[in-house]
Amino acid sequence: MGQHHHSDKPWRVRVDDADGTPCGAGMLLDEWHVLTCAHVVRRVGAAPGGSADALQITSVACRPEWTRTARVAPGSWVHKNGTHRGDVALLRLDEPADCGTRTTLWRVPLSGSTVSVYGFPHASGTLGMGAEAELAGSGGREGEWGLLNRVRPGGPWIEPGYSGAGVAVISEGEFEGRVIGIVVADYVDGDAHAAWMLPTETIQAYLPQIEPFTDGVRTNDLGPSDAPWADDVLDDSLRLALTQELTRLLDGGWAGAVVVGTGAATGAGASWLMRLVGTADPAARVRLSDAELTGAPGDTVLGLGAIDAACDARGKSVEDVQGYLVRRFGLPGGGDREIVHQLLRRRPPACLVVGSIDRAEDPEELVRRLLGPLAARARTRGLRLALGFENQPPSGMSYEVSLDAEQLTATVPGSVTAEAVEAALRQLTAEEDAAARLQAESGLRFFAAPRLPIAAAPRLRVRTAVARGAEPDLELAAIHLYASAARAEVARFERELGLMITTAEDLRRVLDVHRVRAARYFGDEDLALGDLYAPAARALQTPPIDLTAARKKVRRYVDEVNRRIRQIEQGE
Repeated sequence: MGQHHHSDKPWRVRVDDADGTPCGAGMLLDEWHVLTCAHVVRRVGAAPGGSADALQITSVACRPEWTRTARVAPGSWVHKNGTHRGDVALLRLDEPADCGTRTTLWRVPLSGSTVSVYGFPHASGTLGMGAEAELAGSGGREGEWGLLNRVRPGGPWIEPGYSGAGVAVISEGEFEGRVIGIVVADYVDGDAHAAWMLPTETIQAYLPQIEPFTDGVRTNDLGPSDAPWADDVLDDSLRLALTQELTRLLDGGWAGAVVVGTGAATGAGASWLMRLVGTADPAARVRLSDAELTGAPGDTVLGLGAIDAACDARGKSVEDVQGYLVRRFGLPGGGDREIVHQLLRRRPPACLVVGSIDRAEDPEELVRRLLGPLAARARTRGLRLALGFENQPPSGMSYEVSLDAEQLTATVPGSVTAEAVEAALRQLTAEEDAAARLQAESGLRFFAAPRLPIAAAPRLRVRTAVARGAEPDLELAAIHLYASAARAEVARFERELGLMITTAEDLRRVLDVHRVRAARYFGDEDLALGDLYAPAARALQTPPIDLTAARKKVRRYVDEVNRRIRQIEQGE
């Protein structure tokens, strides 16, 4: 017998019916076990109680090629037909493969990586064909499948025959080459192409027996994935409002740091936060029904994989939290600055939740060395960062939104209706959104630009949801007062930044006018004037623009142009 050889990805196998006709793909875990889709097994009649006793598994990465019969391992069949749930089966070979392959499935974030799959579309017969896709997070409000998007139009794409294929990362980084799940379905509608995968964490939740074949840290480290939360967690108006505000931030295009009050004021500690994170957790979703997800109040369910990492800092050191994030994202690691740098530059930007920060082993050090630097640059780097404190965040910490749950008080004469407050908050929200757009477009262009005020509307909406239930309520008047003050802060920001924008534009116009004058008198090649013009132009074009320094350079150029023109006009 010749020597046994493996080609690339030795775990690739084909699932055939009893006659050897290809029906799908699978992944060889060790000499006895193959992971594939339950619907592929059902298609060949080998599901529990089906018409066929066994199916065939054929290698595509081994030389010489081998074929073994296989059956569903006891307690290893999950199929929920017509849903975006489950669809996985563990097979046991009747005879060992004897090729020495052992495969590890990795728990990784469901966003950003480019992946490869290898399936057996009908046109390829038994040869198989590879395709590439990009992880795209959620596959829908309900269900447990992660979305795969097409990378190269016109190239091979996932179609029937790929189900059960291992999904392997091909992007650069620590996870390159790692298997992170299996293909479960394809979608083609004209020019639209998409597919879905079942992530490792979901597979393991259904099939705990594959735990020896898994590695990496889980998405949600706030608590056990199978820990139940109270059925009435959203019955309280405060917890519901907090959930809705944080959902809008974490599941949309917003970027920045939000500090979250999760202490005694929420009535049930962090139960609402744990529930919300669980709706995005591939493992926790297994115990949530479609009805629970689709029937939940609006803006209380995150997309699958919307949160890349969530951990509880209670009792943990800085190194513990850093270690979790380094392992979760497959980072090179290193010192404090290196880890912060790596997290800020991850693409796509990460979504992180860290709870109970002020109950960490050393909260001040955790903020100073890790969370503070991340929060300070979260908005500019596209990071979504939710930081949970049981008390107030430390003074001086940078953040864009506060969801402090404490009641607002103020001495305000008269009363204000809930409708008036809600109208004021709609206006405040529109103005804060406009200010945020202005800051994104122009705020980073200037040295010493005014800082965008902390968004007040989310916190005020939370308090309004609580106060309007007890109308008339003195807090409504306080909220109205706070909204007016917040609008004044936004207006001040826009005036100050607008003045900087106008000043820069005026300086550019002055510079351009005098360049035209200089060219008319001295030509375009005057080296002496060019040596003054170039630094002035750069000072107005290269961020961060220091308007004081730019004004001096423009003035120097303008004065020299005027001086030399006067010399000519006076005949000197």
